[in-house]
Amino acid sequence: MDSELWRWLWLGLGVVMGIGEVLTAGFFLLPFVIGAGAAAIMSWIGLSVLAQWLVFFGVSLLSWAILHRYIRRQDSDGQPQVGANRWQGATGLVLEEIDQIQGEGLVRILGEEWRATVEPGQGNIPSGDTIEVIRVEGTRLIVVPRP
Repeated sequence: MDSELWRWLWLGLGVVMGIGEVLTAGFFLLPFVIGAGAAAIMSWIGLSVLAQWLVFFGVSLLSWAILHRYIRRQDSDGQPQVGANRWQGATGLVLEEIDQIQGEGLVRILGEEWRATVEPGQGNIPSGDTIEVIRVEGTRLIVVPRP
């Protein structure tokens, strides 16, 4: 095949993979888009087809390594907690005593009032004390006293 055909094949491959990348998640096709773009540039310069393929694979591999490091660093920050679980680790004020025997009390966290239960073995938590949310079970917060 002549050089003119390879130019358009590399560009077409890059465009098709670019569209596929936009329609999928995870940056799976992006390294190949970058590799195809580099190979297209090499075909316009006039390098041999073998050199174009080597550039495609080399640049794709290098792009994957760089993107993989970037994505791993982004994922290591942890995922934000959503829904009721966002209260885990939050501190609040006890409005009504949390009685371990009755199993409930009332707390205020960031302006919202929640029914709360004390973690087993912690004893009662009197009104006016501060608490920390350990977990959420249904519509109740499981709390412990905060020193």
